[in-house]
Formats: sequence, C-alpha cells, structure tokens
Amino acid sequence: MTAYSLCLFLFCLFTLPLIGVWLSGQLVLSFLEFPPRPIAGSLSDVSWVLFFASSLGILGMLTPFVLRLLTFRPAAQHHSTQQTFSLWGWASMASLLIFWILAWTRFSWMGEFQLHTFTPLWLSYIVLVNALTDRRTQHCLLRDYPTCFLGLFPLSAMYWWVFEYLNRFAQNWHYVPQVDVDGLTYFLVGSLSFSTVLPAVYCTYEWLQSFPRLSQPFQSWRAVPVRSHETWRWFFVALACLGLIGIGLWPKLLYPLIWLSPLLLLLGLQKSQNRDAWVRMLGRGDWRPIVIPSMAGLLCGLLWELWNSQSLAHWEYSIPYLHAYQIFEMPVLGYAGYVPFGLACVICAQLLATSGIWKSSREKLSRKKTVSLKMAWQTPWHHTKNI
Repeated sequence: MTAYSLCLFLFCLFTLPLIGVWLSGQLVLSFLEFPPRPIAGSLSDVSWVLFFASSLGILGMLTPFVLRLLTFRPAAQHHSTQQTFSLWGWASMASLLIFWILAWTRFSWMGEFQLHTFTPLWLSYIVLVNALTDRRTQHCLLRDYPTCFLGLFPLSAMYWWVFEYLNRFAQNWHYVPQVDVDGLTYFLVGSLSFSTVLPAVYCTYEWLQSFPRLSQPFQSWRAVPVRSHETWRWFFVALACLGLIGIGLWPKLLYPLIWLSPLLLLLGLQKSQNRDAWVRMLGRGDWRPIVIPSMAGLLCGLLWELWNSQSLAHWEYSIPYLHAYQIFEMPVLGYAGYVPFGLACVICAQLLATSGIWKSSREKLSRKKTVSLKMAWQTPWHHTKNI
C-alpha cells in the first residue's frame, strides 16, 4: 500500500461514516468525543425472519468449505520428526494458565490489576502459538523475524482503534465496568490491549497453515476464472465507501459492514501485484490464502469470547434484530464477523511484511534459508514476491 493509498484508506474510514450521520440529521460532533461516552446500545426485539434468513445465508456460504474439509482425503504425508517443545513454549503455557485463572477469579490481593488481565493473557497465547508453530515447522515469526513480530503490536493498536471508532456509530459492543478516566489514560490502556489483536490472528494463521489436513483440501479446489483488472479495484473501493456511509446513516441495519468495509478497502487499495497474486491463486483453485486466515480469525474469536466471558473487565454486545442464542457474550450469528476480520488482519499484517522494516529484518536474517518451498504461499515474511 502506497502512502497515498494509506491516506485515502484512513480518510475514508474517518469521514464517510460522519457523512452518513450528517445525512441522517444527527449532530456530527457527538460522535467525536474522546473518550467516548459510555453508552450501552439498546437491544431491539429479535426479528426471527431476519435471523433465519441470515442463518441460511451464512450456512449457504460456509457449507461448501466445511464439506470440502470433512470429505477431502489428504495425500499421504512423510511424518518428519518434530523437535522438542521449547522451554519458552512451556513457560508461555504456564503463564497463560496463570493469567487465565487470575482473570476468572476475584482474589482480593489482585486489586486494580484485576481489570488488566487481558493483555498478559493474550501475550502468553501469542508466545505459545509461536512455540507450537516452531515445534511443527522449526520456524515461527517470533524467532525468524523478531523485528516484524514486534512491529505488529503498534500496527495492531492503530488497526483496532479503527473498529472502536466505527463502533461509535453502530454501538454493537460496550465495556464493563465503565471507568471514568481521562483521554490519555483511556488511549494508553486501550492501545495496550488492542496491540495484541494482529499478532494473535497472524501467529494463529501461521500455526494453522502448518497442518496439511487444513491446507491441502483448498490447495487445488474450485478455480475462479476472474481476470485482474483495475475495474475490480475501484469496485471494491466504491462498495466500501457506500458501506461506510451506510454505517453512519442506518447503523441498526448495516452494522455488519463494520467488518466488511475495511476489508474491501484493503483489497481495493493494495498494490496491483498483490491483487494479481490473489487472482492467479484463485484462478488455479488455490483458496488457502482466504480459508486459513478466516479460520485463524474464527479461532481467535472463540478464544476472545471465552476468556472475556468470566473476566471482571469485559465487553458486552447489543446486536439489533439478531441478538439470540449467545455463546459466551456473543450472539451466535455474530461469530460470522470473525471470518472477514481474520482475512483483513492477515492482509494488514502483509502491509508490514512489504515495508522497509521487514526488509531490514530480512537482511539480518538472510542466513535463514531453510524454509521449505512448499510453504511459499503461506507467509509473506518468507516470500514477499509471492504476495
């Protein structure tokens, strides 16, 4: 993504929902307060017609992928000897269990720290999933490209603030307990928690793609005869822009576009060679760059909701018309949002992979040339030219 594209990306995300608010006749300035006013979204009655129609639509889209995964017979694999699980992997597992217990209990000596267990819990998970990947493949982002691994954290904080901003219009989630703090404290504490989002999803993506049982079914599947053309770029951008305006104009109806519009913008504003790579892979029936990130987003989503459910500091949802059958705090249909979110997270991480930071890290680690060519599709950190 060029500097121009990045500026356009941020400009669209910030201004277009406000245009929707202005068109609806509401006061624009009320959406720019920081910290935002702690208002819990009001629950509307469940529309069972909309619920079942949405359920059928989601099932219709996911069923072919699930059937492919369940019915595919993978080729016989040569089982290489996995290395011993590292000491830092065991340490991260112990840390995760400790912070999980601390998050779900209410020890009096925890005091104010009880409100801040989210970040150490997810840092433990991120290190653990890197250790699991390293055990399976002898490679992981944390060890091979530490500069990029660390770079994901500030990028992640900025990335999730985008969704916090969009949620001001839809008010789909709010945080409990509502603590009265100044703007700087709110920003710093929030950024610390938000910084774990991209590393968690991307490192989970690396781990999942190391399983042939998950990747082989989609390596050579249904070819999509689509040619790369600039028309597609502007189609994605236009669709995303209309969606962002709609979020401000009709938030109770178009709130799912919170998860789709940023993805469409990222797809539209990518460099042409990145989009061409996607088109070529889909043209030969290779769906792995879409399916595996989506799985990573869904798995992280389940863990987010699991660990959130019994924590003192947590979030709750208010989903118009579809708030039914909660799994933890999330209504069941809400989990569908983690599918495009996982894909958007991996694309966002790839922006860092093609930056100057990545290149400097690559030069320092140029001696690491043992990555298998059969995994060239999987990660931009090892094969930038294939993005």
